[in-house]
Amino acid sequence: MKASLTLPTPDDTELLGRAVGERLRPGDLVVLAGPLGAGKTVLARGIGAGLGIRGPVTSPTFVIAREHPALPGGRGVPLVHVDAYRLGGMAELDDLDLDTDLLAAAVVVEWGEGMAERLADEHLLIRLQRPSGGTDDTRIAQLHGPDRLIPELAWPCCEQPNA
Repeated sequence: MKASLTLPTPDDTELLGRAVGERLRPGDLVVLAGPLGAGKTVLARGIGAGLGIRGPVTSPTFVIAREHPALPGGRGVPLVHVDAYRLGGMAELDDLDLDTDLLAAAVVVEWGEGMAERLADEHLLIRLQRPSGGTDDTRIAQLHGPDRLIPELAWPCCEQPNA
């Protein structure tokens, strides 16, 4: 399935992440793509909120990966948040043993397009971009993946161009 959303504010980007996170279960892989400043970490923060994990979700650029355990009494799905930007290729991605993490956690990989997809039989790819000529906070999110991971798109905040 493919869906496209216009997200006018960072709060809307986080809301999309929350809606995705509410659908994730252990073994799910989400790959986030887009240029620097597109909102990948904001989206990951929303996914963490939807999963109900412990700790703030921040960019793992310098540590490569952060593990966030599930909150007691929550959904019970931990999050492994990865930033593949600094990885030199597949060998370094393999060194992270993310396929093992996928047994018990949802895994979100920023900058993972073209590398991380092979970690799971199916995955959700979310590409974020600014509209051409855009100078404000608006982002376009394109979602590709299994229907069960793509949230309902009839939100009051979001237009659906080319859905």
